[in-house]
Amino acid sequence: MDLRRLRAAEDRLRAFLDEFLPLLGRRERQHWGMMYIRGLLLDGERKSIEPMAARLPGADVQALRQFVNQSPWAWGPVQEAAARTVVDALLTEAVWIFDETSFPKQGRHSVGVARQYCGALGKTANCQVAVSLHLGTETACVPLTWALYLPEAWVPDRARRAEVGIPVDVTYRTKSELALACLDTVLGWGLGKRPVLADSAYGNSFDFREGLTTRGVPYCVHVEPTTKAWPAPPALPLPPPYAGRGRPRTRPPRAALPVPQDLAALAHELPARAWQRVIWREGRKGPLASRFARLPVWCAHGWTTGRALPTRRIECLIEWPAEAPAPIKYWFAELPGEHLGLRRFVRLAKGRWRIEQDYRELKRELGLDHFEGRSWSGWHHHVTLVGLAYAFLTLEMLRTKKNSAPHGAAHPARPPADARPAR
Repeated sequence: MDLRRLRAAEDRLRAFLDEFLPLLGRRERQHWGMMYIRGLLLDGERKSIEPMAARLPGADVQALRQFVNQSPWAWGPVQEAAARTVVDALLTEAVWIFDETSFPKQGRHSVGVARQYCGALGKTANCQVAVSLHLGTETACVPLTWALYLPEAWVPDRARRAEVGIPVDVTYRTKSELALACLDTVLGWGLGKRPVLADSAYGNSFDFREGLTTRGVPYCVHVEPTTKAWPAPPALPLPPPYAGRGRPRTRPPRAALPVPQDLAALAHELPARAWQRVIWREGRKGPLASRFARLPVWCAHGWTTGRALPTRRIECLIEWPAEAPAPIKYWFAELPGEHLGLRRFVRLAKGRWRIEQDYRELKRELGLDHFEGRSWSGWHHHVTLVGLAYAFLTLEMLRTKKNSAPHGAAHPARPPADARPAR
């Protein structure tokens, strides 16, 4: 950029470097660090010290040389801080997204059909329910595998199972257990461990979250505001002295344990400075933004039933729009070994919108919910072929966008919610 444009961007440049320059130490190092970076940004055929100094008002060749060649500032902390900022900004990795969808049915003979909550109708109705795992990226989202939920009433009914061909080894599993089975399937395919996103139907399940943790899979899942947690590691008091009667206590009485709070209460206790405005992506009508805060928590699941107290922290994200009277959404996240910046946290938490679009397009364009067969194998064949067709259309969409985009132009994150795949 030329000197005029650099001066126009000076405030933004300083704001950006405020996180890194103090790591250089002494003030003169910070000054020449800023000067050197400005020289690198300015137009010019050569970016060695003398040509840069010639273009920079107030620059000193010897001082710049000493700063670059001899000053004893450590580069490791600067690289680390810059890497965290870049990772927080770029966000190009793929994620696993879990959800469930329903298929309204009239009769009682289709495999897995029962009166249960039907998301497609927004009420309890006669339907099938399936759990699916999707691969989501910044530009696309595709279902990879499916699991049909088998209501408990189906499990012991041998005649009904035989009629639709349910294998003998298929037993009752919760939807969270089906989701973990889907995950085991794709991990068995060698597709690697990626962050898992899911709504509160899965995120509220301690066993689901623990299942991800034991598999070494990171996650960012929606939870309800009534979820109990401690804002600090709960200290376990010593058991009371032995009174000489009965078996001695190995745990203190429950009343002696610290009382956890629900997430809504913890959110209201956060100071005003904890809340920051974050833009997570472009929407159809402009940038999508809200206020967010984060805090570490120690989950209190099962604390009243003698379960061991938690030993590890979980990151909690809370959304509280400025115009709302109270926080509206909560998420838990564990990404071991990774510094989870706030913007990346928000982008992960908000990444589930793609799977809702998948379901709409799979049903509207490819007849996912149109299958009229009744058998176990027929249903699985159908959803598999629909998924294959959808994968093809998604790849065609990406190819078309790549070929039609101007050279160097950024591809949009995803087509609008009402966009239809190519026929």
